[in-house]
Amino acid sequence: MTINSNEIRGRLTSHAQADGRFGQVLKHEPLSAPGSGLTYAIWVADLAPVPASSGLSSTTARLELSGRIYIPADTEPMDDVDDQLVGATDALMTAYSGGFQLGGNVRCIDLLGAWGTALRARYGYLPIDSTTYRIATMTIPIIVNNAWTQEA
Repeated sequence: MTINSNEIRGRLTSHAQADGRFGQVLKHEPLSAPGSGLTYAIWVADLAPVPASSGLSSTTARLELSGRIYIPADTEPMDDVDDQLVGATDALMTAYSGGFQLGGNVRCIDLLGAWGTALRARYGYLPIDSTTYRIATMTIPIIVNNAWTQEA
């Protein structure tokens, strides 16, 4: 088996696009300012074996994705910026905690951190080009069964 990061990111981005609240949904971290409104971007952050969940013939992997929601910090009314950001984050986390399916050999999203950092979001600010964005950076830990075959 393999880790099909393109399919996994595709399912996550398709879901976010269908939600309707994002003006843009990207499968990469943007290098330039993403523009106005809400933007969601997903990229690979880490990949490692999960020893406690692996067997003698195959290795389970933990694929950690970063998902970042962007909104210009000067969006009017400014008092609503955090509400929009938290609302978008909450909608994604609700879906990821529910019956969300990633297909293939994905076991689960590690919601509570059984194999590392749990699903989470950290908030902050990020200047890009001439715009400062209010952001929520999500850690999306995905457990993939039988990622690699072991041979003696």
